Amino acid sequence: MLKTKKIKIIIVDDHTIVRHGISQSFSMEDNFEVIAEADSGRSAISLALLHRPDIVIMDVSMPDLNGIETTQKILANNSNIKVIALTMHAEKVYVMGMLNAGASGYLLKSSSFKELLKCIKMVLSGEMFFCQEVSRLIAGKNGRPVKDKRVSVFSLLSKKERQVLQLIAEGHKSKEIAEKLYISVRTVDVHRIHLKKKLNINNVAELTKFAISEGITSPNF
Repeated sequence: MLKTKKIKIIIVDDHTIVRHGISQSFSMEDNFEVIAEADSGRSAISLALLHRPDIVIMDVSMPDLNGIETTQKILANNSNIKVIALTMHAEKVYVMGMLNAGASGYLLKSSSFKELLKCIKMVLSGEMFFCQEVSRLIAGKNGRPVKDKRVSVFSLLSKKERQVLQLIAEGHKSKEIAEKLYISVRTVDVHRIHLKKKLNINNVAELTKFAISEGITSPNF
């Protein structure tokens, strides 16, 4: 008798207890295998390259590299992977950020595990899936998600500028940012200047406020 191929899953969340809970739930199912867990966006990118999963369950708000940037990178490396956002954030800026990054589904952490299983089934069949709260938030007249046409931080800033912005907003100094991004302190300072000019913002407090409003980071950091 042929064994059914299991759906390979990577769970990405910076909270250990969340990853453990989701993994335990999948262990009770016959058709799924959690092949890796990541506590950061950078780790998720490496693990996705290594394991080539079918599904990545992605938190949106993470330090250093958020779920939006991580999703973009993972899908740039392998467009066959399906990314499902699982987050506490119901704000439209986060939803549209993940959609524009290429995510196929968006669930709130208040959703049931049964709903997550339904979401996986839908996205693997080529459909998109959103929990009810998110569907109401983004649906157009025909019930389908409507892409946000406004100019966003993701079109206005370069990838490196967005990474620097997130780290600034999370309270890191130029030297720390340079070490994390493997660039010089001088390069970090140049990015700071460009950010202020592009965004017409002159201080860190306003940069932080902007980063939160655009979903680059969350108020929790």
